[in-house]
Amino acid sequence: MSSGPGADSAPAPAAHDSPPTPVPAPEGRARKSEMFSSLKVRNYRLFFLGQVVSNTGTWMQRIAQDWLVLSLTGSSTAVGITTALQFLPMLLFGLYGGVLVDRLPKRPTLLVTQTLMALTGLALAVLTLSGDVEVWHVYLAAFAVGLATVVDNPARQSFVPDMVGPELLQNAVSLNSANFQSARLVGPAVAGLMITGVGTGWAFLANGLSFVAPIAALLLMRTRELNAVERAPRAKGQLREGLHYVAGRPELIWPIVLIGFIGTFGFNFPVFLSAYADDVFHAGAGAYSLFNTLMAVGSLTGALLAARRGTAKLRILVAAAVAFGALEIVASMAPSLWLFALLMIPIGIAGLTVNVTANTSVQMATDPAMRGRVMALFMMVFMGGSPLGAPIVGWITDTYGPRVGLAFGGVVATTAALTIGLVLTRVGGLKVSVVWNSGHPRVLLLKQGQGEQQQGEQQQEEGEGRREAVTSAA
Repeated sequence: MSSGPGADSAPAPAAHDSPPTPVPAPEGRARKSEMFSSLKVRNYRLFFLGQVVSNTGTWMQRIAQDWLVLSLTGSSTAVGITTALQFLPMLLFGLYGGVLVDRLPKRPTLLVTQTLMALTGLALAVLTLSGDVEVWHVYLAAFAVGLATVVDNPARQSFVPDMVGPELLQNAVSLNSANFQSARLVGPAVAGLMITGVGTGWAFLANGLSFVAPIAALLLMRTRELNAVERAPRAKGQLREGLHYVAGRPELIWPIVLIGFIGTFGFNFPVFLSAYADDVFHAGAGAYSLFNTLMAVGSLTGALLAARRGTAKLRILVAAAVAFGALEIVASMAPSLWLFALLMIPIGIAGLTVNVTANTSVQMATDPAMRGRVMALFMMVFMGGSPLGAPIVGWITDTYGPRVGLAFGGVVATTAALTIGLVLTRVGGLKVSVVWNSGHPRVLLLKQGQGEQQQGEQQQEEGEGRREAVTSAA
């Protein structure tokens, strides 16, 4: 399963193996011109292909799970509770999962977590196909998957630099998201056909079997080609050390805070889209699948654009977050099914840009020895906020209607983005300046006190190198 993404994780080679020989990354000249440059690395290519299959099954289960709960209960709140239970373990134990990831070899760790999630999907399939499934079974399965995700998510996120190195990290993180969103195109469509044709149980079965692909990919990897860095030893205070590390770096803490607000209130699409399909447009599972598919089209587009883009600037993060919230507000007022469905495309682009930019900027600003803990905090905030936000959004949706629920999520996302954008501007000692470049306006963030003469071409070319960390990240 994937999210949408440490250098201290490579397993030690066996006694008969040669020392680790990291695969050299392609030259930096390819960063913007080669969209798929990370796939030149064999280990990452295996990982990528395995995740394509698994992610497709994951999206099938997500659609089937939400629809099954709605069918059993008729309640958007119940759908929200299911989402909350799946992400509650990340909220409760996410930081401890990061500590474990920094200590453990990541490839064997991923083999264990992927196997556990496969068994959970197969168990839910058996219950559903036998006709014995009850809503508490779905709740329990969601919570079990959440427990595995506590370790699986930071391990997968921080395993990427082990495979590709820092030179290709931006490209690989973006391709991971493109991978996830490509599966999102196929998974909901297939799930919709299976639900209406043979029932939800077969979607659960397909998800359980799909984990064979990533498990096989992990087993086929050449461990000597991983970028090996010494793992963090077991010691007291590692959790506190990770929190202090993040708190003292504005380029880490504020993107994490922003992604937390958006993940908690703006990304509750299982609640929003199922309610719009069932209660607003009365169109059933087919419309729910359509909404998810079109959002995946936008998300895939955003991921490929991010893979081609060579930077992960905080100003891009803030702008994408503002656009995401504004588009949700507009979509909440859409009068027709087709207009609402089409708005899922730009929402997908903006949402994916937020996710990839935040993920990449945080990883690139983090020391490899701390990456497991930092990414655990990132994923805990992004995914673990759902146990708080999903029931709230579900209650608002049930009480005041789906339009109010979606608009509420958009307002929170927009407000958080604007506020944190201002905070980053002040922390970095920046001011907003508009300059003209080839007849077009360009918004720049410049150090306070810079004169008008420094806002020309020389400032645009040389200013980046003189800014502090948060200024560079902006």
